[in-house]
Amino acid sequence: MQNAPEVRYLDRTTAPHISTLILLAGISAMAMNIFLPSLPRMTEHFQTDYRVMQLSVALYLAVNAVLQIAIGPISDKFGRRPIMLWGLGIFLVATLGCIFAPTVEVFLVFRMLQSVVVVGMVLSRAVVRDMVAADRSASMIGYVTMGMALVPMIAPALGGFLDGAFGWEANFWALFIFGTGLVWLTWKDLGETSVSSGLTLGQQFREYPELLTSRRFWAFSLANAFASGAFFAYLGGAPFVGSEVYGLDPETLGLYFGAPAIGYMLGNFISGKFSVRIGINRMVVYGTMINAIGIGLALIAFGLGFGSAQTFFAFMTFVGLGNGMTIPNATAAMLSVRPRLAGTASGLGGAIMIGGGAVLSALAGAALSPGTGAWPLLWIMFATACAAIASIAYGLYRERQVAP
Repeated sequence: MQNAPEVRYLDRTTAPHISTLILLAGISAMAMNIFLPSLPRMTEHFQTDYRVMQLSVALYLAVNAVLQIAIGPISDKFGRRPIMLWGLGIFLVATLGCIFAPTVEVFLVFRMLQSVVVVGMVLSRAVVRDMVAADRSASMIGYVTMGMALVPMIAPALGGFLDGAFGWEANFWALFIFGTGLVWLTWKDLGETSVSSGLTLGQQFREYPELLTSRRFWAFSLANAFASGAFFAYLGGAPFVGSEVYGLDPETLGLYFGAPAIGYMLGNFISGKFSVRIGINRMVVYGTMINAIGIGLALIAFGLGFGSAQTFFAFMTFVGLGNGMTIPNATAAMLSVRPRLAGTASGLGGAIMIGGGAVLSALAGAALSPGTGAWPLLWIMFATACAAIASIAYGLYRERQVAP
């Protein structure tokens, strides 16, 4: 569809309201990070090592990436609505499993199963591309993810409060309650937006080479993956930096942890406001550069002896700002390479991004110890941010080569 269809709130015979898409994308972010301030306490509860407990982030991201490869083609074949509802239902069951897990091994199994909630992130973006044209989809995705940014900004602070007041399990009860409400909202409001491709599921999966051989798709997906990779490394390492290096309690860590989301929300606002006017390519360039510059300034500040918890988390707002400008525009570009494969492109691009994030999250967790300070994490983040700049630069070079 090139023009936005009619939308009637809580009427599933029409396309969904934008607030529904915001919440569907938001629950994926909430499930990823609400419990992070509780990791030290969960480590004590399960009587395990922090690095084992930190796998609840890396394994979640790894399964998340694999699922995205399947979710896209399946939703292109069977529609966005049924896949969304089934995914949310499985997520609720997995959340209860996390709450009542008797051992860390059982917890990690259910935590991996929780990753099915990624349907909210993948399909909310695909629905946007179903509804509107490419340039406008970048702007709309920017607004959707700007609203979504409120969730990861609030979630760690909420998680820290719930942990301090009721214990770590309260974080997962909050996810269960929110997920239950979202099942009802999705049932009532999410009208089907996908037009059947007419292909079998096997044929749908065989469309992947069409995307994988597109250099433009790779340029934008890798720029997306490397830019967000800095944030995923932050997810894996920042709880340790805050709690073990700087001695922050869960409540304070939860407040500081949301710093990137403040920048992310501003970056999404800029995307929503200026993407159509400035253009997708330039917005990705600006976003990746801001991401790298922010981390580079953090390295300089720490090298000059100004390292502290406040300094570390303050510079992380630049990571959020750069990602807020990069992700909506790079995503819109990925989905527009082959519009009829929007779900497949969303899933494949998301899998590349999240799969890389899982590796970086685990690497950051493994590289940190009380004696290292924040240095390993900052260098990992800076290297991935620079790789994002290189990826989009190659993409622009290729476009100039093929332009008439």
